[in-house]
Amino acid sequence: MAGRLIAGGRLVTAEGVVDDGWLLVDDGYISALGTGERPRADETVDVGGAWVVPGFVDIHCHGGGGEPFMSTDPARARVAADTHARRGTTTMLASLVSRPVDELVNQIAALRELVEEGLLAGVHLEGPFLSAARCGAHDPAILRAPDTDAVGKLLAAGRGAVRMVTLAPELDNSVNAVRQLVDEGSIAAIGHTDATEAQVMPAVEAGATVATHLFNGMRPLHHREPGPIGALLDDERVTVELICDLVHLSPTIVRLAARHAGLGRTVLVTDAIAAAGVGDGSYDIGGLEVVVKDGVPTLAGGTSLAGSTLTMDVAFRNLVHGCGLSVPEAVAATSTRPAALLGLTDTTGKLAKGLAADLVVLDGGLHVTSVMRRGGWVG
Repeated sequence: MAGRLIAGGRLVTAEGVVDDGWLLVDDGYISALGTGERPRADETVDVGGAWVVPGFVDIHCHGGGGEPFMSTDPARARVAADTHARRGTTTMLASLVSRPVDELVNQIAALRELVEEGLLAGVHLEGPFLSAARCGAHDPAILRAPDTDAVGKLLAAGRGAVRMVTLAPELDNSVNAVRQLVDEGSIAAIGHTDATEAQVMPAVEAGATVATHLFNGMRPLHHREPGPIGALLDDERVTVELICDLVHLSPTIVRLAARHAGLGRTVLVTDAIAAAGVGDGSYDIGGLEVVVKDGVPTLAGGTSLAGSTLTMDVAFRNLVHGCGLSVPEAVAATSTRPAALLGLTDTTGKLAKGLAADLVVLDGGLHVTSVMRRGGWVG
């Protein structure tokens, strides 16, 4: 006998849904899975017909549990990561908002410890190379063009930990910055932009492959000027992030975008702030006051959305129950595609032999009942 057996579930695998399936976990990895006669194990957990899906992968998250990722205290980042892990996110990037470069360098250095440990998959810089015209909850006084020295300094601080950088393609030197990021092994993303379609395409040609929270923080789609939304959604080289809290985007827009982009280009993200998992109140994001009321964060004194209080289990459920997509489609958008984007297809994002035992058990209403990360139960 060996390992831990999870049995009696509806397993969502790359090949489809396996009813009354089982999977065996040994040393943090899935050693076998199938149907029929169950292998013997040291421990057997019968999930009684519940859904068993791969652990969620969130590539855009600013915090949770009352703590932001943008600090120089790794302990605070641990609280945020643990908050999301309990809700099914077993792999995540820590997103930082726009701050002066030297300040970001210090924040990256603090998070690098957790990346090297394996708690985080990397760091995402959402700024400061953004458009002041579409800055959202970023301090416009801090925004700047992505000059080569600044980009290099941020990447050097991460020592490989900076996995994605969002920038506005209309800014000076942005196309060169995209090439610089790609050459250094980081993902170049386009967001918080007022660009025209003609300004977006050179950045895509240079290697930009992600649309940061498509629709939000962007010049609106127009039938004579597609802008960034039309250009990025229609380009097969670009993966589109969607914030599926049903506040940032209506169910119809989520459905239209996900159907057009397809399973290979759709990624759900939370864009969550420290308030995720905590509740209403006043919070700070990059020096700006944010008020959360009824679960919706906005800049104090205004109506501009400032991230979300979303967790990936709710995004998953919203995509299925609110937008009408299937459970396997939701798995692709919350696990398989974001894992592939990060280059982790041999590690996580699927229920398959040899991959990490990262999984979420969901009841019939798609609520989390238990989470496993690297073979250990979370919680």
